[in-house]
Amino acid sequence: MKEVHEVLEEVKDEESFLAFVKVLIADRVPHEGKPTDEACFTEGWANNTIADFLESAVAWAEVSDFGLRQRGELADNKWKQFAVFLYCGKIYE
Repeated sequence: MKEVHEVLEEVKDEESFLAFVKVLIADRVPHEGKPTDEACFTEGWANNTIADFLESAVAWAEVSDFGLRQRGELADNKWKQFAVFLYCGKIYE
């Protein structure tokens, strides 16, 4: 199975977006119910509650102009832009 970041790079349309979300879900399941601590972060999930996940995604979007400051090509691929938003909910603190 591909890593989340690998599938993220393939997002170009709604089908590939949903494939990304499925991989993100599969990556998340082993972390459900675990406390937020150093071990969780090292496994890639900086945010363990949905509120923290969404707050981090929004914080990333606000700081990065929804990713356009980091990856200008996102302007032409809204599916990937939203996938990156979700991915940043996972990793952004």
